[in-house]
Amino acid sequence: MAKLVIVESPAKAKTIGKYLGRNYKVTASMGHVRDLPASQLGIDIEHGYAPKYITIKGKQKLVKELKAEAKKCDGVLLATDPDREGEAISWHLANILGLDPSEPNRVTFDEITKKGVQEGMAHPRAINMNLFNAQQARRELDRLVGYKLSPFLWRKVRRGLSAGRVQSVAVRLIHDREVEIENFKPDEYWNIDATLHPQGSRTTFVARLAAGADGKKLTVTNKQQADAIVAALDGKAYTIAKLEKGKRRRQPAPPFITSTLQQDASRAFGFSATRTMRAAQTLYEGVDIAGHGTVGLITYMRTDSLRIADEAAAAARQFIAGRWGDNYVCKTQRKWKSRSATAAQDAHEAIRPSMPELTPDEVEQSISGDTAKLYRLIWSRFMASQMADCVQDTVSVTIAAGDYLFRASGFRVAFDGFTALYEESTDDKQKKETALPALEQGQELALKSLTADQKFTQPPPLYTEATLIHALEENGIGRPSTYAPIITTIVDRGYVEKDQKKLRTTPLGRAVNQVMLEQFPTVVDVKFSAEMEKKLDVVEAGKADWVQTVDEFYQGFAKSLEEAEKNMEGKRVKVEDIPTDEICEKCGRPMVIKSGRYGKFVACSGFPECRNAHPLVKDTGGLCPLCGGHMLVRKSAKGRIYYGCGNYPQCNFMTWDEPVPEKCPQCGATLFKKKGQLYCAKEGCGFVKPMEKK
Repeated sequence: MAKLVIVESPAKAKTIGKYLGRNYKVTASMGHVRDLPASQLGIDIEHGYAPKYITIKGKQKLVKELKAEAKKCDGVLLATDPDREGEAISWHLANILGLDPSEPNRVTFDEITKKGVQEGMAHPRAINMNLFNAQQARRELDRLVGYKLSPFLWRKVRRGLSAGRVQSVAVRLIHDREVEIENFKPDEYWNIDATLHPQGSRTTFVARLAAGADGKKLTVTNKQQADAIVAALDGKAYTIAKLEKGKRRRQPAPPFITSTLQQDASRAFGFSATRTMRAAQTLYEGVDIAGHGTVGLITYMRTDSLRIADEAAAAARQFIAGRWGDNYVCKTQRKWKSRSATAAQDAHEAIRPSMPELTPDEVEQSISGDTAKLYRLIWSRFMASQMADCVQDTVSVTIAAGDYLFRASGFRVAFDGFTALYEESTDDKQKKETALPALEQGQELALKSLTADQKFTQPPPLYTEATLIHALEENGIGRPSTYAPIITTIVDRGYVEKDQKKLRTTPLGRAVNQVMLEQFPTVVDVKFSAEMEKKLDVVEAGKADWVQTVDEFYQGFAKSLEEAEKNMEGKRVKVEDIPTDEICEKCGRPMVIKSGRYGKFVACSGFPECRNAHPLVKDTGGLCPLCGGHMLVRKSAKGRIYYGCGNYPQCNFMTWDEPVPEKCPQCGATLFKKKGQLYCAKEGCGFVKPMEKK
């Protein structure tokens, strides 16, 4: 009789089933099967915070089938993901199926390959109650905040609102950055650059004014000062006063952890955190690769550990030697210090290819799209981490001219090392160093031009998904499994919106943030939230009681809630309306953009006297090829974006293809993009051209 193995997803079940063979039946729980009830708190605060778990709506039939399968099989093994959520799913399944959690009926797989599955199956264990209790504590903390705070927000801001423990901190970070930008006072400064070249050579380079003749740093703060310096340099000779040559080594970045993978995928491909994790989940659970069958291509993707298995490092080094040569292999195996403060968080390796020898070129014969892009990124980053340093010959020159010193630096790559494969993406758009021409001490240089450019210090940029994830990680807020859901939640609730890649708080988000800051400062305090995460890690490590941890938080939170009710008695926070140029056709007053329970809409500012309103639609700037009306962004019933003529129903032109600002060179109509091409949809035109690659 076969043993029953339960995993979360059908894809994972298919991959594992292939490795286990006929003696096992592998099936999927389709994620969580039990949770706290949606219609009530579900926590008995008076009796040790005892949770009331129920079968999730729609999962009753599945639970019945799992019970029936368990009775027919010769034992059950719970093989859900190796993290808190996976442990919780296994605990609930054990409870439902009548399994003893202390018996060895739990197996985990860090990678879903033949070797990884065999390794996991060879080491069954009891359910880790510390891991489960950490998940249970987090779930109860989030439920207590959500169910106690949401009704308060309904009364004081608007019905239908909800608040999250960690999400509220993320909204605060975004709003604090906006306030910092608004309050930023730019300082004027001037760059004075000399474009120089050696006598008899046309190769130029730029040196920047850095100091006075005494060597002290010189900052130019106004035009008068800049003009005076430029005048003083008129006719002066430029001589190399100091020339320093050296070598520097650049080390590769460590393999990915969850946060850095999400950040790099955002920079490289514009992926949202959710999109990245969806593709990573597919790669982990298994895809069909020609010549290999169904295989999990990467290790578990929710991790903050930088640890790499010796066997994987050895396989990578062997591949590197064969592909690039022995001199490209790092002479010593690199070790990186993880941010993780507890051993519990170091349970997994960094994210790496499960089979380093399986190249992206080979994989891309079987997969495409997001999964192919992400696999190439993960493979390249991991392989580069095992490669030799990049060695650069550096040159730094100090150039004397009159009473001033200019400086320039550059480098030449002596050995490319890991950069032969991979360079880490960055948000830094500063001008990069370039190579300098051959220079010598005491050499006189010819001046081609001397320019003075006015500049102003810049405020910090708005957060993007990548930089917000970095900030959450830096501040110790959330964990690998929560970064993507945090961002998805605050956007879905209408507290934050994406403008291109930038994250901005909405009027609704600012109103809720105001209430949270004034009445619940502890909940949205960054340091307090980080301490709460550390306490959950201590629970996971088995060094703290989960009930006591929840109680310590709740007692303070309950007092804050009681005080807030008194402080805001009879008060209500108004959500600001966004003005528009549109005038109400019924009463002549300005129309404004309002935020409602189901999103934004346009309404008369004279409400409630005038109730004129209509849906908010975004104008693409493009014109309809049939009637010349404005092309508007629309959303289908299933949430898919399409584009339709604003003159509907008189004109019913619509398309899934996005209008672009570029106009047709033949007829002047709006162009649309589709599958890497721009085309004109105007009847009889027929213009098509490939899009330029960025």
